Amino acid sequence: MTLPWETLTGEPRTVELYLTTPAGLALSRSMFNSAVWKPAIRATGIPDDRHNGMHVLRHTYASVLLDAGESIKALSAYLGHADPGFTLRTYTHLLPASEDRTRRAIDKALSEDQAGDDVPPSLDGLDTA
Repeated sequence: MTLPWETLTGEPRTVELYLTTPAGLALSRSMFNSAVWKPAIRATGIPDDRHNGMHVLRHTYASVLLDAGESIKALSAYLGHADPGFTLRTYTHLLPASEDRTRRAIDKALSEDQAGDDVPPSLDGLDTA
């Protein structure tokens, strides 16, 4: 498959497709959904409804990356969103709670200050605030 790379007018690049139709053509989202995803869902006995649709994979991907600490800006690019604000509004409910991470960061900063002369002075930190 040859398409422009990175932008609509980018340099054409040819790549091998991993998922294709039996004829070797590009597999479209709708074709994958009807020919692969839905039959697989039905075969497992899982209800074939919008809560178990292929789009759930996209939300699973986003939630796994957010839970791993990926930034909204990077996730926005991975999902093809033009605006990280849209990504934040769409996936904010998936962001892990940060209270524990915040406490650990402050505890670490304060314990480093209490450590004594073993800690090199910092040009940016609590002392400069």
